[in-house]
Amino acid sequence: MITEIFHVFMHALMITGFVFVMMLVIEYINVQTKGVWQNNISRNKWKQYLLAAFLGVIPGCLGAFTAVALFSHRLISFGAIITTMIATSGDEAFVMFAIFPQKAILLSVIIGGIGILAGYLTDKIHLPEKLLDKFAENKFPLHGEEKCNCFQKDKFLQSLKKPSLHRVIITIIVLLFLFGILTGTIAGDSKTWIKSTILLAVLVSLFIVISVPEHFLKEHVWDHIVKVHIRRIFLWTFGMLLVIHFLMNFINIQSWITDNMFIVLIIAVLVGIIPESGPHLAFVTLFAQGLIPFSVLLASSIAQDGHGMLPLLAESKRGFLAVKFVNIIFALVAGITGYLIGY
Repeated sequence: MITEIFHVFMHALMITGFVFVMMLVIEYINVQTKGVWQNNISRNKWKQYLLAAFLGVIPGCLGAFTAVALFSHRLISFGAIITTMIATSGDEAFVMFAIFPQKAILLSVIIGGIGILAGYLTDKIHLPEKLLDKFAENKFPLHGEEKCNCFQKDKFLQSLKKPSLHRVIITIIVLLFLFGILTGTIAGDSKTWIKSTILLAVLVSLFIVISVPEHFLKEHVWDHIVKVHIRRIFLWTFGMLLVIHFLMNFINIQSWITDNMFIVLIIAVLVGIIPESGPHLAFVTLFAQGLIPFSVLLASSIAQDGHGMLPLLAESKRGFLAVKFVNIIFALVAGITGYLIGY
């Protein structure tokens, strides 16, 4: 029991840590460029959809976490976050590429295309203003007088000799996360490229933390990221993973699906509501064994997004439900259409 809870705790810590360093890097880039890249992306919806689809089709949940970080700061639209969540297959993508690589590539292309179409139609048909208003306060704070010169030798050495309390705390947090990755305590069972990606992001964030001016550190990192986002993201992520973990021990999802094949497509879509990678593996396994058609796997892949939605759930329950609702609609349409035409 204690071991299982500790494993869930470390998984939540990995997710929260990656979201933290990605938010830090994104905020740093935004201040360095004075919002030029933000404006460039924000003004062109098709760039948002293409970026969102790319983040989604990346195997694993790191791309989805990055998209949530972008959306939470209004850098991409509601439609674009829909694109990412439709395009992502979570950790199951690794399994699919290992078992049936050609079909996995085809699936990635299809859900990426559906994601772009869904994002475009969502932004055209409905913009949830109340949801967007909630995130308006999360836009990156920019200050006209500020230009973050990241490495000034005299100030850098001075900040190292007499660091502020904020710098000490944030540096310790990043170093502990780095230590966890290097020792395998965090993300130890992840793929090598995932660990490498997280490690690179942590090293970049460590450089940022020890080199930026005090103003950036306090207002952009401490007041904005740490105080506003991180605690809430960790608590919700840990809580949801813990609940889901114990539910999985009492419900044999794969067996239940196998015994009710006549409604398997509907089940696949409904199971996709769960913000967890594991349940989708049942459909991957059934497809690999030839027990379900491609259309069911497609519907499942569209509806589910692994752990990608957990940070958004922490930020906005309404946002989580809105994205899931749209995903379910497109999953049903695509799945039923594919099934009727014989796929």
